[in-house]
Amino acid sequence: MIFDLDGVLVHSMPLHVTAWEQYLTTLGVQVDNMERRMHGKRNSELVRDLMGTHLADDVVFEHGAAKERLFRDLMLQAGAEQYSVPGLRAFLERHADVPKAIGSNAELANIDFVLDELGLRQFFPVIVNGLQVSRPKPFPDVYLEAAAQLKMQPGDCIVFEDSPTGVDAARAAGMRVVGIETTPTQFEGVDLHVKDFVDPQLERWLGELR
Repeated sequence: MIFDLDGVLVHSMPLHVTAWEQYLTTLGVQVDNMERRMHGKRNSELVRDLMGTHLADDVVFEHGAAKERLFRDLMLQAGAEQYSVPGLRAFLERHADVPKAIGSNAELANIDFVLDELGLRQFFPVIVNGLQVSRPKPFPDVYLEAAAQLKMQPGDCIVFEDSPTGVDAARAAGMRVVGIETTPTQFEGVDLHVKDFVDPQLERWLGELR
């Protein structure tokens, strides 16, 4: 099992939106439809989309890093546990014998923060982020690298994703995909579509694979 981070382990989209809006306000930048514009994008893509394609790589990186620091501060102040996707811990415990990985475009600092704040690190011996591979999602590299580190064949992996970009990446990797709809999303090409890990369809579907 390979899990995306944002929208799969944590329902973090509202906080990401708030963090971007607050950060951009300090720069005097006004943006409409922030949630739609950011869903499934890496920070480098989003910064250039919002602020201009002319920016140097180091400037783009620092804008993204500053926003993520604000995001982590906001989640810490609010209490990370309230953002955990319903049923997640019980699901991970039920399937403790299944090898698991994180495969996310998120920066490592955010992945570490979420795993530590939610006490989930023991479930994920393998962590692959978008900066460790040459091509981020929607390319399959993140998921193929996670499968390789798990010593599993791609066809034997199930990916849990919340965005069309991530679904495309998992499909390109030749993996089954479960769409997690923490944010309203039009999924195409998923094997199963559920709201969260409490949905009884998920266990029934997994049982049929055995």
